Amino acid sequence: MDDEFAKLIRRINPPRVVVDNDACDHATFIQVDSVNRHGILLEVVQILSDLNLVVTKAYISSDAGWFMDVFYVTDNHGNKIKDEQTLSYIHKTLETKVCLLNSMGSSGGVIASKDHTSIELTGSDRPGLLSELSAVLADLGCNVVNAEIWTHNNRAAAFIRVTDQTTGHGIEEPKRLVMIKELLFNVMKGNSDLKTPRISVSSSGVITHRGRRLHQMLFADRDFERPKNVEFKSSNPHVSVLDYSDRDYTVVTIRSLDRPKLLFDTVCCLTDMEYVVFHGTVITGRMEAYQEYYIRHVDGLPISSEAEKQRVVECLEAAIERRASEGLELELCTDDRFGLLSDITRIFREHGLCIRRAEISTKGGKAKDTFFVTDVSGNPVDPKTVDLIQHQIGQANLHVKGNSFLSPKLPKETTKSFLFGNFFKGRSFQNFKLIKSCS
Repeated sequence: MDDEFAKLIRRINPPRVVVDNDACDHATFIQVDSVNRHGILLEVVQILSDLNLVVTKAYISSDAGWFMDVFYVTDNHGNKIKDEQTLSYIHKTLETKVCLLNSMGSSGGVIASKDHTSIELTGSDRPGLLSELSAVLADLGCNVVNAEIWTHNNRAAAFIRVTDQTTGHGIEEPKRLVMIKELLFNVMKGNSDLKTPRISVSSSGVITHRGRRLHQMLFADRDFERPKNVEFKSSNPHVSVLDYSDRDYTVVTIRSLDRPKLLFDTVCCLTDMEYVVFHGTVITGRMEAYQEYYIRHVDGLPISSEAEKQRVVECLEAAIERRASEGLELELCTDDRFGLLSDITRIFREHGLCIRRAEISTKGGKAKDTFFVTDVSGNPVDPKTVDLIQHQIGQANLHVKGNSFLSPKLPKETTKSFLFGNFFKGRSFQNFKLIKSCS
């Protein structure tokens, strides 16, 4: 009966999406109103992230069974979204997706596809790991269609989609799938790994959200447990978890360097840890981001122990750090061919580069790959080394993005730092009169 009543409420109150360019001088205004459901915040933020929209401010409220969120977004250059077709597409995508979510439930599940074979890997990170993995896949006749690789706290996770070199479709032969899994396991295991690598090879390729899946894989691998030999850097996020007993909430505040997809990574972590965000605010400026969330566990209770608070701090720090742009960003744009990834990563390895994060994509016969690299000690890459690699691969094919030879540092608080200086000291979300509990 409760399920039928919930369906009736959703039919009576369809979601409403507003996309407005006149509400703010510097950003495009997006408002989403809908019947609330656990996970809907992540789904909406995921849509904005996948559309490559940069969230500069956000206000979140989901009390009393209703979801009302406001986002101020720009493109990657900090400009409003002015193209009418793009604005219409944003509106239609959000409205369609939220309607679908309300009628069918979370999209966090998976859909099978025979177009490719999915491979998931987690284990110890080491220099040359991606080169070894891609070489094995090439030897096995597996063509890498797309992939994403993250490393964090000496751990590595990879989500790879491959097709058969000959047929161009997913690999279904059981013996061949077993061989792929065994050989990749041997590569991930290396010589001395205290943790057993985790390998999953699916014959019917899985269509799921790569970013969210990589978060889940590294979380399951407990990469949030910081190794003793890893020092805290000034660019690390600052997370605090405090009680707000007046309203039975736990308050989570985060201060970090701002970057694309930061909001998605934070909300993804809280959702996968089974916390519900009832109220929240996000404000960015001067390369910094401030986030504040009022949360409870899905059972309706706030965090009750110091151990759980510490775990939330560690997991949020890890979720933010995983996608941090550590190292020099190199972008490869060239004609796609079988074995390309193996050849490129071998060249990187031979020149002493260590891949910290990578995103591989192919479309229409073209390959567009992004790599974040350091030397094997984690230090910035020598520009002379980059010149040699460009000469070998082709300067027209390999580009250096941004000014990544210098590592960004979190700006220090000064008397002129308005956003994260005295403005937020001693303040929290309730000071803005944005909390009005209906529970």
